[in-house]
Amino acid sequence: MLFQLISIVLLALAFIIAAIDMVPLFMDWFGRIHIGRYTDTNRWNASITKAGTRWLNHTPKIKVTDNTRFVVIDMLRGNYTKSAIQHWQEAALLLGLVEYARGDASKLTTEEIKTYLNSKFDSNGDWKQKPEHVDAAILSYAILKLEMVDIERYRAALDYTWELIKAHIGEDGTVAYRKSMKHYRYVDTIGFICPFLIAYGTRYNKAECVRLAVKQLTEYESYGMLEDHYLPSHAYHLGNRLPLGLYGWGRGLGWFAIGLIDAWRELPASHESKAVLTEMVKKFARTVLAFQAPGGNWTWTVSRGESRADSSTTATLGWFLLQASQVEELAEPCAEGARRAVHYLMKVTRRSGAVDFSQGDTKDIGVYSMLFNILPFTQGFCIRIINASQRSKVG
Repeated sequence: MLFQLISIVLLALAFIIAAIDMVPLFMDWFGRIHIGRYTDTNRWNASITKAGTRWLNHTPKIKVTDNTRFVVIDMLRGNYTKSAIQHWQEAALLLGLVEYARGDASKLTTEEIKTYLNSKFDSNGDWKQKPEHVDAAILSYAILKLEMVDIERYRAALDYTWELIKAHIGEDGTVAYRKSMKHYRYVDTIGFICPFLIAYGTRYNKAECVRLAVKQLTEYESYGMLEDHYLPSHAYHLGNRLPLGLYGWGRGLGWFAIGLIDAWRELPASHESKAVLTEMVKKFARTVLAFQAPGGNWTWTVSRGESRADSSTTATLGWFLLQASQVEELAEPCAEGARRAVHYLMKVTRRSGAVDFSQGDTKDIGVYSMLFNILPFTQGFCIRIINASQRSKVG
């Protein structure tokens, strides 16, 4: 009797473990049936925005490992997902829905945004759970872009984000990705902090914020870019100024792109650094256009056309090109590049409205995921680009 009981328990555990592994694989297979059948941009916009609205308060958890077998072990060890990863997923969704709300937002979208804000911030406008990493700055930037709420209500959280960034400033005067990695400067950090620093700095007359954002960008240009090709590396080391990781990692270009273009957009035309950022936009736009594939996408390592297409790279670089088209000499090629990016993204959208085939979370410098699936970050930038492009005036 005891032996039978133990056998039943073991079989039940084996079934549960197998189900944890197999159910996501089945759902991906099922979700990809009839993928990419969108041909009308209005219908595509409605579908991806509906999914993004639903995800804002129920954001899919993004795995930090590539394991697809015995996933339960990662869950038990706490290696399945991390809160810092969720910050930039949620931030992108919010940025996308903010762009949508600038048009004719549905009541449901507005209510979902307010519900999200109430879940993150207390009655004093401060974080309910204070973030520890600078990843949170891109979420704070999204708060600054809201038009349907009083942003001053969240001043305490915005001020905390500025203090958090200052706590990560290193001896060279730029911001570290993590306090435990003070000798490295990551390209990711540009996307996390630069738009926030300039938006926050100009709003509250904090010139030091703007200077820090510009320095973060120009220092990376000096030490983290491949000369003549203007391709960012994954990171560089402060001690020897040597680049680290891949030149041309797709999402790395995406992080540089959104950090640069949104910082450029937020900086007043009269600011002394506007011309510096404009020249960076021009140089980077030429690089981005040069590596766009015939199908409108970019691959996960953009300098290798035969590598796999990455939707997260395509969405962020498409957004960059759309905004860069405001520069007169870049207007036509950048607008066309953005249009081609949207066309590709429509072809990789599931019937549910989820944009598929984004590269998974990066493990370390030079250690990249080989899983390609849905990513709320990509979803948010798809919503952002299509709603901005459908208005008569870009941005």
